[in-house]
Amino acid sequence: MTERTPLRTAAAGTIIAILAALVLAADQFTKHLALEGLPYQETVPVLGDFFQLYLTRNPGAAFSLGEGVTWVFTLVLAAAAVTIVVLAVRSVRSRLWAVVLGLLLGGILGNLTDRLVREPGFLVGHVIDFIHTPWMWLGFPSAIYNIADIFIVTMMISVAVLVLVGLRFDGTREHHRHAAPAASEGDAAAASDEAAKA
Repeated sequence: MTERTPLRTAAAGTIIAILAALVLAADQFTKHLALEGLPYQETVPVLGDFFQLYLTRNPGAAFSLGEGVTWVFTLVLAAAAVTIVVLAVRSVRSRLWAVVLGLLLGGILGNLTDRLVREPGFLVGHVIDFIHTPWMWLGFPSAIYNIADIFIVTMMISVAVLVLVGLRFDGTREHHRHAAPAASEGDAAAASDEAAKA
């Protein structure tokens, strides 16, 4: 199977930057709409218990954990964003990796923006959450999320899948060590058949 031509550094960086900007814009725009149009901490049913809107401010991580160390999450998000940018500049040549990292970066920047600019202040801002799907969370009613969270979770799963299938940042694939012996056994069997016919 022929490998696709790797992306140039500028092309990979451009894909990552554009996708990140789009996700960041979508996240911040929907948070703005939620702040302007939703009552605070009141359930607004959209599709019964399947899909609801519930505006709240989250000082912690998922499930509101770590509320007293908000600044730690800010530093973690910033470090993750810097790591993706460095990868974009130095290593990424794969289209799939560029797309996944761009969407992931956008999600990270969405929540990082809240940590930096929203109340109660710089580094400790509360993240705006407003999407609630009670059926999904197996008894965790406080698990309310936003657009950024969706991209962070789905793209982290995508990262795991790309690693498992052996796709490298440069677009090449890891080859299994047992592939060559298997081919050799097949060649030996074919040679035996030819000898028998002779």
